[in-house]
Amino acid sequence: MKPDSENAVRKTNWKKRITVSLVAAVGFLVVAYFAISLVIGSGVRSVSAAALGEQPGDRVAAIMAYADASTHSLKDRNRAVWALGQLGDPRALAVLEKYYTGQPCDHDRALCQHELKKAIKLCRGGTNLSAFVWRRGSLRS
Repeated sequence: MKPDSENAVRKTNWKKRITVSLVAAVGFLVVAYFAISLVIGSGVRSVSAAALGEQPGDRVAAIMAYADASTHSLKDRNRAVWALGQLGDPRALAVLEKYYTGQPCDHDRALCQHELKKAIKLCRGGTNLSAFVWRRGSLRS
């Protein structure tokens, strides 16, 4: 083969490798996005089940009561705050804002301020990129 044709073959192979690599990377990112979204949905359903076990009926109201109940551990209440944010229902704002101080987190004594801030933002209409994957009619309210 002539040097020019060898270079052309190398260049073509290089382009194919880059294309395949890019397609594989995008495919991986899409699969990872859907997997993470489904894990988030599973977590919301888990918190919902615990809250609905104590207060049957409206999912958001049950999770709000769960987050507001000092009888639960801070860890469980923080999970409820997170779930309220994931659901993004504005009705949760009253409970979330009740505990949000904007001070540094003190996880031994109070609900996570960072998690409260994120939940408040989502309940005020912030973008939740994973929600459309896992949120169905059964989890909207």
